[in-house]
Amino acid sequence: MLSQAEENYLKEIYALEEETMQLVSTNALAEKMRTKASSATDMLQKLAQKALVDYTKYRGARLSSKGKSKAITIVRKHRLWETFLVEKLGFNWDEVHDIAEQLEHIQSQSLTDKLDAFLEYPSFDPHGHPIPNVNGKIVASDSILLSELNVDEEGILVAVKDSSDGFLKYLSKINMTIGDHIKVLDIEAFDNSVTIENNTTRLSISGNVAKNLYIKRL
Repeated sequence: MLSQAEENYLKEIYALEEETMQLVSTNALAEKMRTKASSATDMLQKLAQKALVDYTKYRGARLSSKGKSKAITIVRKHRLWETFLVEKLGFNWDEVHDIAEQLEHIQSQSLTDKLDAFLEYPSFDPHGHPIPNVNGKIVASDSILLSELNVDEEGILVAVKDSSDGFLKYLSKINMTIGDHIKVLDIEAFDNSVTIENNTTRLSISGNVAKNLYIKRL
């Protein structure tokens, strides 16, 4: 059985691989885990000894097939628990990440499968992130970042890239959520801020916010 720390590292390596599509550097992993590079290196060596990652000093690491399978299982549990907390217990979408971080380490496969069935096999969590099915398969997405849209293009907000509490609270403050209809009205060349129509409301968001919203074009 893996420790919670090992599982957390596997999950973050998986996230970084999905984001960058390349080897995960020690520094990038350390930043993600909010720890020192030396601590990340020690963990990568430990995971490599368990055949969970392929690690090359000074170059970086990638998950082995065994490690990827384990990471996907952890991600599946995390996103199912987030869905349960929002849909069945009434938590806000900015309140569930830390709770799901605790629940994702429960080892019972039977519990995970029954939770999935109870939720009627959801494909996406409350933040729009795909939930791997029991076989580890993930629904493919054709979404792009809002920052990639041009003026007069429109679409539906389907996911957030940044699911931190602070970012989600900001979106709630400006009344933006999954499923909203978004139309780009103007892009400011100076700072890449974007003026959008969100459903029927006109507002301006920063370029950084636009880089953290996934849109499915209409």
